[in-house]
Amino acid sequence: MGNQPTTRIAEDRKKTIKGRVVLEKKNFLVFEVTDLGASFLDRVHELLGKNISFQLISADHHESSGTSFVHLGFLRYHWFTKIAPLKIKELTYEVSFDWNEEMGIPGAFMVKNNHHSEFYLKTLTLEDVPGHGQLHFVCNSWVYPSKQLVILRGTGSGMLQKWDRVYDYAFYNDLGNPDDNVESARPVLGGSSEYPYPRRGRTGRPPTKSDPKTESRLPTFFKGLEIYVPKDEQFGALKLSGFLGYGLKSAVQFSVSKFWAQFDGTRDEFDSFEDVLKIYDGGLKLPDGVREKYRNILPLEMLKALAPSDDISNGIGSDDKSAWRSDEEFAREMLAGVNPVCIRLLEEFPPTSNLDLELYGNQNSSIKPSHIEQNLNGLQIKEAIKSNRLFILDHHDSLMPYVRRINATPTKIYATRTLLFLQKDGTLKPLAIELSLPHPDGDQLGAISKVYTPAKHGAEESVWHLAKAYVAVNDSGVHQLISHWLNTHAVIEPFVIATNRQLSVLHPIHKLLKPHFRDTMSVNAFGRQVLLNDGGLVEKTVFPGRYAMEMSSFIYKNWVLTDHALPVDLVKRGMAIEDSNSPHGLRLLIEDYPYAVDGLEIWFAIKTWVEDYCTFYYKNDEMVLKDLELESWWKELIEQGHGDKKHEPWWPTLDSCHNLIDTCTTIIWVASALHAAVNFGQYSYAGYFPNRPTISRRLMPEPHTKEYDEVEENLDNVLLKTMTAQHPALMGISLIELLSRHPSDEVYLGHREPNWTMDLEPLKAFEKFGKELKDIEERIEKRNGDKSRRNRVGVVDVRYTLLQPYSQEGLTGKGIPNSVSI
Repeated sequence: MGNQPTTRIAEDRKKTIKGRVVLEKKNFLVFEVTDLGASFLDRVHELLGKNISFQLISADHHESSGTSFVHLGFLRYHWFTKIAPLKIKELTYEVSFDWNEEMGIPGAFMVKNNHHSEFYLKTLTLEDVPGHGQLHFVCNSWVYPSKQLVILRGTGSGMLQKWDRVYDYAFYNDLGNPDDNVESARPVLGGSSEYPYPRRGRTGRPPTKSDPKTESRLPTFFKGLEIYVPKDEQFGALKLSGFLGYGLKSAVQFSVSKFWAQFDGTRDEFDSFEDVLKIYDGGLKLPDGVREKYRNILPLEMLKALAPSDDISNGIGSDDKSAWRSDEEFAREMLAGVNPVCIRLLEEFPPTSNLDLELYGNQNSSIKPSHIEQNLNGLQIKEAIKSNRLFILDHHDSLMPYVRRINATPTKIYATRTLLFLQKDGTLKPLAIELSLPHPDGDQLGAISKVYTPAKHGAEESVWHLAKAYVAVNDSGVHQLISHWLNTHAVIEPFVIATNRQLSVLHPIHKLLKPHFRDTMSVNAFGRQVLLNDGGLVEKTVFPGRYAMEMSSFIYKNWVLTDHALPVDLVKRGMAIEDSNSPHGLRLLIEDYPYAVDGLEIWFAIKTWVEDYCTFYYKNDEMVLKDLELESWWKELIEQGHGDKKHEPWWPTLDSCHNLIDTCTTIIWVASALHAAVNFGQYSYAGYFPNRPTISRRLMPEPHTKEYDEVEENLDNVLLKTMTAQHPALMGISLIELLSRHPSDEVYLGHREPNWTMDLEPLKAFEKFGKELKDIEERIEKRNGDKSRRNRVGVVDVRYTLLQPYSQEGLTGKGIPNSVSI
């Protein structure tokens, strides 16, 4: 913890400790031209005595004349001369060190690479350490040539190269391409009050010609694989190959769908829901007359193999093809779907708006008592509110500032409010949906709203189903851009950067948090290159289109780190109240709220683990206060990583063990369980896109019009014409299939590399954490088998498994990885 003075033991008392190093070198298949020369120079320099040096460092601190110091061992030099094989595999080398028992136990080591080529240092194992026995160090880090080393913080300027290991900050100024055309420009996110945003990892590419504030983009998908990410943050070879493989599959699927559409009478449209289901029932099929003509170009076997998924079991639409239409399922997914983090208690009626009155006029709800009173099971509205029975899914204030601009494009949306009533069986019943548009004469004149209520017959029933579809579109966009991208991916990246810049690898908080940052910078960089950029997959498949990232910046203005602690979030949304007689001191107002029930068990398991860990290293608050590395880390995280929020009063002060534990628990929760809850169910719930359409293309038809008559006559046809078209739907399905899939090398919560610390108590605490997670998994499975818990399975027979800690590879709809890794 921090830099310490050092001393050395006398030469005449040294002993030899033998050990072995396990590493990987770059093999021929990944060599570049410069590597060939470096490899030759390595051989020459080894002959000249230039090699790799190791030096052990004592784990024991000693006091002398009021100064704390640690012992350094004697320098030893080694030659790692084996040629790397074609197939990547581990290489083992024998090493030896000089040491003395008086120096205590080695707790770390320094390594310096005097070669010209980097190598990946996996482990160092020491045998027969005096007074201890075997010691094992897990490294898992690239060791770069000393002449190429750049300090982790970098210089803040210049274009970073793939051999660099620099962690630095930048704005989101690489999403647009103004050199292409004006429409391809995107605002810089971060660094302004208009567009605040978390920072991303700096790449340092040169600016565009048209706009010096915009960073130039890499021109193609495959060039995008070269986007700079610090070496230690890059995907491993196994994950990268799988990621590219499924990415290629997704690209081919879309190409095939476009080809297939050429022979469809209604290009880019699904003719019926049966056409949608064919995607999953054996793949895409060409008409008979075309089959023979194009057999040699595109065999049917390929079409079948490239269907969006080989498995939609346990997904919406897999069994009962119409259950997703029910009001019960529509409401249940607000508690146990892919976006269960937005619903809140309704505390006043009618609902009000927090939008600026001068800018947006009166945006309060137009829902009246007459719209809902007949569905309150005999209660008056005041009684329903007092007994905590009314809830709301409110996508009004977050969307209204963008509705006019979005509706100027081919996309047509509403700002929506959905009111729900908690029934005695624990399920929610939709009461009313309000669809709002900005006043045609100006935003400052307020909203123009219409209210729709449940109906069982005729045109009113069809219109009600259509209103639910508009709500689903909004919820899909808010989920993808806010609940998923902004509140997990984007907000965590500054923590990754600050931790590597300010906390040494030996620091206990660095060791605690490191597993929860794995692959985050890589997946975010990939997202900026092909998903979130101008014309990227997100803009093509989610309703805000070109305003997607700008809208997430608007929501970030209200982001508060501490609000994302699960207990705080539940209380703030009115979904729980503090109750000392309830488990964990919280009582859920909806007892069968699967996300909250499972989530609270995971949250407090994480918190107990973090508390056990931190109190081992910080015996009192004074130790936290005096930790200069910790202070620098937190200061930089606030002032640079989330620099646009640095003046916010809510930031906790790391002046106590309590605050440190709460902060680390929140970081781990967001990076692991929260991300799992909003990511890995995407295919189960949205793979059947009619359940969660992402785009709407027409507004609600007005009564006494031809379009309104069509709603009554053929609702399915209207839904398919109104919601996501065929090509965006297939692109979206392919994207969420990729995002919902666990890779084969996933590392789940409660697991990490062996021997990650030599301290016995933290190892025991981590083992206890793992056992608790297994117990939680068993309890979740038991709850899912309880038929009285109607929100856990629902009429579509999709169990809530998203917070079950463990999973196998593939599309499983469960499993909590340690980090935002996909």
